[in-house]
Amino acid sequence: MPRNPYTIALVQTGCRENAAENLAANLDLAERAASLGADVVCLQELFLGPYFCQQEDARLFDLAESVPGPTTEAFGRLAKKTGSAIVVSLFEKRAPGLYHNTAVVIGREGDVIGRYRKMHIPDDPAFYEKFYFTPGDLGFLAVDTHVGRIGVCVCWDQWYPEAARLTALKGAEVVFYPTAIGWHPQEKDLLGDEQRSAWMLVQRGHAVANGCYIAAANRVGLERPLADGNNAAGAGIEFWGSSFVAGPMGDLVAQAPTDEETILLAQVDPGRIEEVRRGWPFLRDRRIDAYGGLTKRFDD
Repeated sequence: MPRNPYTIALVQTGCRENAAENLAANLDLAERAASLGADVVCLQELFLGPYFCQQEDARLFDLAESVPGPTTEAFGRLAKKTGSAIVVSLFEKRAPGLYHNTAVVIGREGDVIGRYRKMHIPDDPAFYEKFYFTPGDLGFLAVDTHVGRIGVCVCWDQWYPEAARLTALKGAEVVFYPTAIGWHPQEKDLLGDEQRSAWMLVQRGHAVANGCYIAAANRVGLERPLADGNNAAGAGIEFWGSSFVAGPMGDLVAQAPTDEETILLAQVDPGRIEEVRRGWPFLRDRRIDAYGGLTKRFDD
């Protein structure tokens, strides 16, 4: 029997002064998204504070929390109140000295129904994530919500077709990417357009290759390293917003501006996925007998 379309929302916002203000703001934005009809709401990556990975400072491990914990409990109450599922991004403390960049899916009843630990961890100027995060060990995630089966990856995972493919192969109709990506201000004039274009293009390609929806929720605003931290020199990161939803033909279903707080709404149509995959049956024609080389770093 054909299933009805459902509505998703991406929350794009800037960073407030402290964790309590960021929590309150994102709770409010998620509730507003639900009031606008969103069945699933996705928050941006590590929304509780500034993007702290611009520097290496062991004191910042104090920002981490357990899962379940206070943030998942707060959004659990909201999910139960609104009847919407919510994708929540967190700095997870798993054990002393063991931390992850984690996203959880909270179901409409308020419980954690899925947990994903970021698999691909970058280590680039102002993105020193390997200092903080252990690579994920739970595999890729797809979980059933009350409206459909969704998958979750996180930010740097966006560049890897294997991540999108394996998530789609688990049955995800939508792959959500909580995100924190932007320009180094000194590079923006020279490289900014091509960097942002490449970020969108690769994810739209994931949508086409897998015949599914892709939804990336990014933040906005200029954030600088903490003044007293190690490696704190630098111009900061200008987050480029541009949160978007791509359909299964790579079409832009919805897109946010580069510099404004936005609740971006889009429809997901399971019937459209079926239609596209019947016409372009990439999953049927995959040569799974020939892909063993993917388990090698490089075929030399």
